[in-house]
Amino acid sequence: MTAINYQSLIREVPDFPKPGILFYDITTLLKRADALRGVADELADRYQGRQVAKVVGIESRGFIFAGIVATRLGAGFVPVRKPGKLPADCYEVKYSLEYGANSLAIHRDAIGIGERVLIIDDLLATGGTAEAAVNLVRQLGGEIVGLDFLVEIKSLNGREKLTGYPVHSTIVYP
Repeated sequence: MTAINYQSLIREVPDFPKPGILFYDITTLLKRADALRGVADELADRYQGRQVAKVVGIESRGFIFAGIVATRLGAGFVPVRKPGKLPADCYEVKYSLEYGANSLAIHRDAIGIGERVLIIDDLLATGGTAEAAVNLVRQLGGEIVGLDFLVEIKSLNGREKLTGYPVHSTIVYP
């Protein structure tokens, strides 16, 4: 079987969502069944045997891979969403990102104390979103097994906010 160059399938969109930002559009990778399956296989394989109880997907593109990986690991899926999107009692945390500030929320009953949690998102940039998700999982008493990203922009130093946790990225841009 021929290896897929995932990076070649990512569309780069300059000045989105605002001038000076280079957006990495993963929809061009997702529309290819072989690429979607390949990335999902790699993610699930990396965490087999690690007793992951819950896979956290960060809104919104993190949901795509987190749901697939959760089913393959026999784990539950937990959405981390923007405020006002979850219907029950939530914890919320504010964070900053490369072009502004935002908040994330998680249901208070989403993760039990000591449950092993994998956090998945599409992009690691400045690390603010991932750090917020880590803080939410820790508030609930979850044990973080790892954080996994499809794309990482290394020059933005997002890993620095995730020190002490295993971090993996499939595609790394300088």
